[in-house]
Amino acid sequence: MPADSPSSFFTLRFAPPPATRYAVGAGALGLLLVLWWLATLGATAEDRLISPIILPSPVEVLRSFPGLVNDRALVASIIATIRRVVIGFGIAVLVGVPLGMAAGSWRVIEAAGAPLALFGRNLPVAALIPLTILWFGIDETQKIMFIFEAVAAIANVPERYVETAQTLGASSWQIVVKVLVALAIPDIYNSLRHLFGLAFGYIMLAELINAQHGLGYLLMTSQRRGLSEHIILILLIIGLLAYGIDRVLYWLQRGLFPYRAAEE
Repeated sequence: MPADSPSSFFTLRFAPPPATRYAVGAGALGLLLVLWWLATLGATAEDRLISPIILPSPVEVLRSFPGLVNDRALVASIIATIRRVVIGFGIAVLVGVPLGMAAGSWRVIEAAGAPLALFGRNLPVAALIPLTILWFGIDETQKIMFIFEAVAAIANVPERYVETAQTLGASSWQIVVKVLVALAIPDIYNSLRHLFGLAFGYIMLAELINAQHGLGYLLMTSQRRGLSEHIILILLIIGLLAYGIDRVLYWLQRGLFPYRAAEE
């Protein structure tokens, strides 16, 4: 049976060619749009399968875009949200990654932070948002995630590299900088890239709770006003922004660590 035959697509763990993956993804998206259009087809609310108050049609959503841009300061909200995400992410990296590296390199530091780490891993980060907003503002919730990821990346460096460096006479500081950190950096970067999407989501949640501007605030006010078409538009914009930023970070990752791309 040819590897690219239709029946082979349903073989366990079969990886279809990139063109096939894109085609399947586009087809699924097209099917979703058709179902959306059919569910909202009708000149009046009585003619529709789903009320326009609950689910507006694709045409109604597109028609509402100028109002969202001109009357509700969409661009300013996007800038405010991205600014919060970037500043919060940057501070979290500067604080969380060094702490995680230290804990992953020196077991005594890891032991000191183990009770807090155990508690933090089992506590949803979203549950910390009200408290972190009260203490620091809405940009600070992300730090706890990065500490744990850096610890895991450092701890995953094979012990044989440390033993080899010790045999060659390297000092503890040289082992940390030139072995542990150097080998863990690609994994740390990859973890941060994936966590950026989570950080984006937590900023949205924080803006829903306590903000005067931003995409989360725009979502909240749209819900209060019953503007479901604006809610859908904002969700689409958030998804596109997060995807675009992730692609930029991914391209940077391939440029910074080309040997990892070759391994993949």
